[in-house]
Amino acid sequence: MTRVLPGLVLAACWLILLLKGSVAIFGLVLIPMLGIGAYEYNKMVFSEESFLQLLFLALLAILPLLIILFVPHYGIGGGLCLAFLLLAFWTLARYREGFDIYGFFSRASLGLLYVGFLGAHLLLLRGLPEGNAWLLVLTGITAGSDTGAYYCGRAFGKHKLSPLISPKKTIEGAVGGLLTGMVVSAVLALFLFETVSWTFLLPVAIVLGMVGICGDLCESVIKRATGTKDSGTLLGGHGGILDRADSILFAAPVLYYLLLALGTL
Repeated sequence: MTRVLPGLVLAACWLILLLKGSVAIFGLVLIPMLGIGAYEYNKMVFSEESFLQLLFLALLAILPLLIILFVPHYGIGGGLCLAFLLLAFWTLARYREGFDIYGFFSRASLGLLYVGFLGAHLLLLRGLPEGNAWLLVLTGITAGSDTGAYYCGRAFGKHKLSPLISPKKTIEGAVGGLLTGMVVSAVLALFLFETVSWTFLLPVAIVLGMVGICGDLCESVIKRATGTKDSGTLLGGHGGILDRADSILFAAPVLYYLLLALGTL
């Protein structure tokens, strides 16, 4: 129940937000979500830092989102550039004898990219024509892939996918997850779009599923390197925001740029 109930509440809130919320409301809700995710990341990699230091780094990470929400003509690149420069100045100002300046700067910079830059693409995706529908499809692909991989892995898993990073994941589970994500995307597309380009949707579902697996494994790398079991405790048995968003953070930019590049809008 500690996993089922928070998961149902989270799914219901996300569904209502995408179906009923405007782009502006979505962006405002995304601010604390990404902020908490950034805080969780920095808490993992800078476990000895103070709360205010972690909070400051989290605020830097959400600058790309804030820029495209409130000053959109500067774009996501402008927000990332500003965040990176402020981080550089802050890192130099903190430099003292014995301070691992390169380690601090590189790990904090990864947080800007991982949570801040990738996460801001969720708002860019929501702002596209039918962006709410595409976000629902994306959510269905990543959630379906995750669920399918879990049950297929338990039933058929024999060959390890990446034993040094995540020993429980199997190739059979990954294949089952990709197929599940493809089926879920097809079902959602039938309800959400008047016409469906199957030659676009189904290959993209496989690509996004593979990217989602990459995102999941990358978070596992961070947790393994920092000796962390879950990124946080906000979602009870589901862990933290990053534990639920690791796949979609990687997949959202891919879907956004595919939609732009292939002219399906």
